[in-house]
Amino acid sequence: MENGVTATTPVPPAVFSASQERVLVLLLGCVAAVHVLFFSAAFPFFNNVDEQAHFDLAVKYSEGHIPRALETVSTNATPYVIVYGSLEYLMASTNFSIEQFPPPWTQPMEKIGSKLLAWEASWNQVTNHEASQPPLYYALTGAAWRAGTALGLHDGFLLYWLRFLNGFIVAGLVWLGFAVARMIFPDNPFLKLGVPALLAFFPQSAFYSIENDALSPLAYGAAFVLLMKWLRADVPGVRLGAATGLALAATFLTKISNVPLLAVSTAAVFFKVWNLVKAGNLRASGPALASLSLCAGLPMIAWLAWCKHNFGDLTGAGANAHFAGLTVKPFSEWWHHPIFTPPGLWTFIFGLTATFWRGEILWHWVPLALPLVDWFYVISSIILVLVALVALLPRFKLASGWQRQALALCFLNVAAAVTFLGFLSVIFDFHNNINPSREHPYFTLGRLMLGALIPFLLLYLYGLDRVLNRMSLRAKFLVLALLILFMLVSEITADWPVFFSQYNWFHM
Repeated sequence: MENGVTATTPVPPAVFSASQERVLVLLLGCVAAVHVLFFSAAFPFFNNVDEQAHFDLAVKYSEGHIPRALETVSTNATPYVIVYGSLEYLMASTNFSIEQFPPPWTQPMEKIGSKLLAWEASWNQVTNHEASQPPLYYALTGAAWRAGTALGLHDGFLLYWLRFLNGFIVAGLVWLGFAVARMIFPDNPFLKLGVPALLAFFPQSAFYSIENDALSPLAYGAAFVLLMKWLRADVPGVRLGAATGLALAATFLTKISNVPLLAVSTAAVFFKVWNLVKAGNLRASGPALASLSLCAGLPMIAWLAWCKHNFGDLTGAGANAHFAGLTVKPFSEWWHHPIFTPPGLWTFIFGLTATFWRGEILWHWVPLALPLVDWFYVISSIILVLVALVALLPRFKLASGWQRQALALCFLNVAAAVTFLGFLSVIFDFHNNINPSREHPYFTLGRLMLGALIPFLLLYLYGLDRVLNRMSLRAKFLVLALLILFMLVSEITADWPVFFSQYNWFHM
């Protein structure tokens, strides 16, 4: 049972040896990096998902400066914003032509110098509303900025150097997906290789941008792997406790929207404590619990104290909400939200699921999306997650107790992330905000729940495995290959106009 097979389920033959699996996953990691690097190079700077603000924070952290308020954009970041920023994201195609708006770096300085100075003066007055974001991603990108400078990179190539960091993030994500799938389903080659394969080609545009959302799935992916080890250990060790705590702290210090995942993780730790009490192993596990608590709690408390001292609230989110003009509605008005109606709930679920797969980048003020592809992702996600949940029922005897426990934790992570964004949709009055807005009062921003990417894909692939249960393993891999081909072709088709931008890396 503990190895993931029941007494009535035959052990499938091994398709690849352990060393072959590692080589395949290593190759998938390299492919994932190339996939991210290619699309990162295709997109010009700076996209509509606040990329200027995230870049500005990377520059500030590279200088050892951690913002203490919602400061204006750094004078060292402004030249990059005005020279390499493209209007193609937010300007309608009918109003944009490359003749009218040529890339500034291709023009003689004596011709555009005065215009650039005027733009620089204007940008130096812009407030960076992301200044209260947790520090981990910006510390990493700040260090990368300094390293790129030391290597002699400059101008636009130095900008793309920061984006290309995401290639390493996704390559690491591929390995984590394999590690957790192998831990939960050691005898299922389809799941062990399917999860890293989908991660390698996952079409989320946040991975092609300078933004802290890109780090969330790696941070929580590491925490999730360690939580699985924690739950499975008879007596967790001090090292495991410390590593788990640090990974949870990293998740928190990456993005505040990861808090629902931390709540589920905390519940999982308490669940383990309860089992340790029943088994009489609580005393022996005391040092591990202490190391987990200290390594998770101290960094979190330190950042909460920093935000309270400098931004006036524990997370700094209040300053951001105030800047955006968001206010909390009276409790009595929460229940009038359209999310409590079937059409409103569907609007929320559809929008959130679609952007979770593809991202939120606009091109000439139009989402880079294909409606039929969005429908496929949404419907397949709902069906396969539901199939996974039904298959987990003990009466079907399709999974061991350990596997049911692990997949239940996956579902709780996804459900917590969705519920959190639904809650934010309900409580805020969005006033003049653009997205969300009073007309569309939904936090359908899929990147905010990217921390749950590995748990989601475990559910998705497990559901697909159950749907294809009567097929041979070779047929299952063929379906997986077709799914990946569909993901890649549809992503290229949706993003096709971007490849021809005169502002991207290929035209520098």
